[in-house]
Amino acid sequence: QVHLVESGGGLVQAGGSLRLSCAASGRSFSSYVMGWFRQAPGKEREFVTTISAGGAYTYYADSVKGRFTISRDNAKNAVYLQMNSLKPEDTAVYYCAAARGTWRYYLRGEDYDYWGQGTQVTVSS
Repeated sequence: QVHLVESGGGLVQAGGSLRLSCAASGRSFSSYVMGWFRQAPGKEREFVTTISAGGAYTYYADSVKGRFTISRDNAKNAVYLQMNSLKPEDTAVYYCAAARGTWRYYLRGEDYDYWGQGTQVTVSS
């Protein structure tokens, strides 16, 4: 069992930056693939980025590639999302998620087993 809590969301102007954090409690955090997803009002949840259990491999949605960076600190049971050059279309509730599987990383929400409660990110134009 893993409990995830996101923080760091807020209101920022277009072009600005935010850093989201996801704190995990529970055993074996270092064995979980971690991901970030987001959901904008009236839209379906979408994949943002994922990182392998050891942190060596990452994958990004095209919409955030080059602007967002995922990282993790297994000693601190935490995963981070650095978001730069933010755009109004990045406005959404951002969720971190943990997957128990054996693949390097996962892109589909249904592959994740645990989810946080989400943190709101609002980018003004």
